[in-house]
Amino acid sequence: MGLGASVLTKTLTFSAAFSAFGDPIPWLIALAFFFARGFIKTGLGNRIAYQFVSLFGSSSLGLGYSLVFSEALLAPAIPSVSARAGGIFLPLVKSLCVACGSNAGDGTEHKLAKLVMTFGSGSWNMVKALFSMYQYSLVVVEQLVFTRIPIVEESSYIWSELETVDFQDTWGVVRVGLWIFGGMLNVDAVTAAILGLSVLLVTGVVTWKECLAEAVAWDTLTWFAALIAMAGYLNKYGLISWFSQTVVKFVGGLGLSWQLSFGILVLLYFYSHYFFASGAAHIGAMFTAFLSVASALGTPPYFGAMVLAFLSNLMGGLTHYGIGSAPVFYGANYVPLAKWWGYGFLISVVNIIIWLGLGGVWWKFIGLW
Repeated sequence: MGLGASVLTKTLTFSAAFSAFGDPIPWLIALAFFFARGFIKTGLGNRIAYQFVSLFGSSSLGLGYSLVFSEALLAPAIPSVSARAGGIFLPLVKSLCVACGSNAGDGTEHKLAKLVMTFGSGSWNMVKALFSMYQYSLVVVEQLVFTRIPIVEESSYIWSELETVDFQDTWGVVRVGLWIFGGMLNVDAVTAAILGLSVLLVTGVVTWKECLAEAVAWDTLTWFAALIAMAGYLNKYGLISWFSQTVVKFVGGLGLSWQLSFGILVLLYFYSHYFFASGAAHIGAMFTAFLSVASALGTPPYFGAMVLAFLSNLMGGLTHYGIGSAPVFYGANYVPLAKWWGYGFLISVVNIIIWLGLGGVWWKFIGLW
């Protein structure tokens, strides 16, 4: 409806309104659901999931932490958060949820899925902002929002599921390898994903009818592409730059101390992410303007740049579209939209208190301001 209205009012041409359907990110997200189907059919997902259960399965929180730490280890090797979330962690997390009796739509979501799916969008953004408060922030956020849920499995059953690795599993490893070393071979994440899907189709692990039946994949592709297009043209047509200039003029004219002015600026910078479907677009449109004004008002430039950089990562968990990994996990249909936004806002408040509150004291101690 949004795209239709933009075309009808001639705000956008048809090609502009639907331009984001050629963007690689929505397609990478859709491909992730097809891979998840392959993971489940070959049993690879279950084997990995049971390995996690055997190591960290004393509580759901332990499983969540193990996924976050796995993300931290893979992040330097696979710089695309969408590739990590869609190609590696979504198939694993879905298998983990199913293995532990937590399925979408049957009332069992609360057993495990709400925890690990929200981990995927909210807490994992802290991996991109690794700093002295990371561990503390992670612990406080998850202990506040989630409760421990015992998960018990028979160890003999777990290990029997881990015994074999088949041909299709090998191709999964190859695909992950392409994501890690693809830059050296001029193979980007989407190309690696298409190659992986091609192998799944040719070998019969996944059929095209099964891909067509993945309604969530096509649904996510459609609305996320629409969001990217509309958000991109809001920036291109100057709305975001107008908003930035208005904000900085208003804050600059208040005559406040630089500490209060900077506090207002960072909150506006952070929560304006509700209007963005791309972290890169947000940062490109607002980071320089906000930092320039903050510096002009007396904020130490290095301090200001670091704080805005941390928040540029943490803000991705606000919504189900705020970062490439968010629609991947939201699309699995385990967490309702209202709860997703509620968790996102609550986590954002806690993160800001920790990073700007405790962080501010630490940064003062080490002389950043």
